[in-house]
Amino acid sequence: MNELNSRAEKISFYKTVFALVFPMAIQNLINVGVQAADVMMLGRVGEVAISASSLAGQIYFVLTLVFFGLNSGAAILTAQYWGKGDTKTIENILGLAMRIAIVAGAAFTLAALLFPTYLMRIFSHEPDVIAAGADYMRIVALAYIPAAITSIYLGVVRSTERVIISTVVYLVSLVVNVIGNAILIFGLFGAPALGVKGSAIATAIARYVEFIIVLFYAFKMNKTIRLRLSALMRTDKLLTKDFIKYSVPVTFNEIMWGSGISSINAIIGHMGKAATSANSVAQVVRQLAMVVVFGVANATAIILGKTIGEGKLDHAKTYSLRLIKLTCILGVLGGILILSISPVIKNFMVLGEEADSYLSLMMYVMSYFVFFQGLTTVLIVGVFRAGGDTNFGLIMDIGALWCLIIPIGAMAAFWLKLPVTIVYIILTSDEILKIGFVVWRYRSYKWLNNVTRDFN
Repeated sequence: MNELNSRAEKISFYKTVFALVFPMAIQNLINVGVQAADVMMLGRVGEVAISASSLAGQIYFVLTLVFFGLNSGAAILTAQYWGKGDTKTIENILGLAMRIAIVAGAAFTLAALLFPTYLMRIFSHEPDVIAAGADYMRIVALAYIPAAITSIYLGVVRSTERVIISTVVYLVSLVVNVIGNAILIFGLFGAPALGVKGSAIATAIARYVEFIIVLFYAFKMNKTIRLRLSALMRTDKLLTKDFIKYSVPVTFNEIMWGSGISSINAIIGHMGKAATSANSVAQVVRQLAMVVVFGVANATAIILGKTIGEGKLDHAKTYSLRLIKLTCILGVLGGILILSISPVIKNFMVLGEEADSYLSLMMYVMSYFVFFQGLTTVLIVGVFRAGGDTNFGLIMDIGALWCLIIPIGAMAAFWLKLPVTIVYIILTSDEILKIGFVVWRYRSYKWLNNVTRDFN
C-alpha cells in the first residue's frame, strides 16, 4: 500500500489519466463544436431554424444513447478483458455490440423517414418549426446506420486504451461539418442558401466521412483488435449472457435518461420558440463546460475496468477516490467557465428580448448544475460501471427523472402555468436529487466486481 501511494506512483497514475483524458476531452470538445456550429450558424438565421434543428436532433440524440448504452455495456467487459489480455473475446464483444447497433440504427432510420412530422409533434406544436424539423430529420436519418458502426467501433477500441483514433475521426468530421454548414446554410461560393436543410446535409456528409475513416483504420491499421465479419455473425452463449446482463441495464438506463432529457426538451419546446432557442444555446454551453469531465468519466471506466480485470481491487479503490477529487475540481472550473463566457454568447446570438432574458437565467442554472452532473456522471458512468454495477444508475434515473422531475415539471408548465424560469429550475434539479444516494453507493463498494470469464 505504501508503494501504491508513493510520489512516483501518483505521478505515473496522473500521467496515465492525462494520456486518456486529454484526447477524449478534445473529442468531446469536437462533438460540442459540431453542435455549436449548428446552433451558432442557424442562430444567425432565426429562432425557427435553431428550434427546428435542435428538436429534430432529439431523435438522433435518443439513438446515440442506445449506442452509448451498448458501448458502456461493452466497455465493462472490454476493459476487464483488456486487463486479462484476452483480445479474441474483445473482438467477439465488438461484433455482438455492432450487430445490435446496426439493427437499432435501421429501426430509427425507418421511423425518421416515414414519420418525421409525427415525431416532431412530440416536441413542438408550432407548424413552422415542425415543417422545418421534419425536413432536417429526413436528411440526417440517411446517416444513422453508418453512425452506428462508427460509434460502436470507436467505443470498443477506446476501452483498449486506443483513444487517439476517435479524436482524429471527430476532428475531421468537425472540419467537414463546419465548412459544409457555412456553404449550405448561407449559400457561399454560389451554392444555394438552404438554411436548416443545408445544416442537415452537412451533418449527414460528416457522418459518412467518419464512417469511411473508421473502415480504413479497422481493416488496414488496427492489428490488435480486428473488425471481423465472422465475429459480427458469431454467437457465444456465455458471452452473450454476460453482455446482456451488463449492457441491457446500461442501455435501458441511457434510453430512460435520454428520453427523459427529450421529454424535458419537449416540455420546454411547448413553452414557445423563445424558451426553446435559449435552452438550445444553454445546453451547448453546458456541454462545453463538461468536455473534460466527460473525458474523466470515460478514462475512469477504462482505468478502473482494466485494474479490476488485473485483480488489483485495492488499487481500484485508491484510483477511484483520486478521480472523484479531480472531478470536483473540474466541476467548479466548469461553472466558472459558464459564467465567464455567458456575456460573449449572448452578444453573438441573434435572439429576441424574451429569449435573451431566458438565456441569462439558464446560464446561471447551468453554472451550478455542471458540478453535480460531473460528479454523478463520473461515479455512475465511470466508477460503478467499471465494476459491473449497472442497475444502480438505472434506478437513480427512473426515480429522479421519471418519478419526480418530469411529472412535477409538466405540472408546473401546463397546469400551474408557472413562468419559464421556474419550470426550468425544476427541470434541472435531477442531478442534485441523486447526489446523496450516489455517494452512499460509492462508499459501500458494492460496485467493485471482477466480471470476466476464462474463455481460452
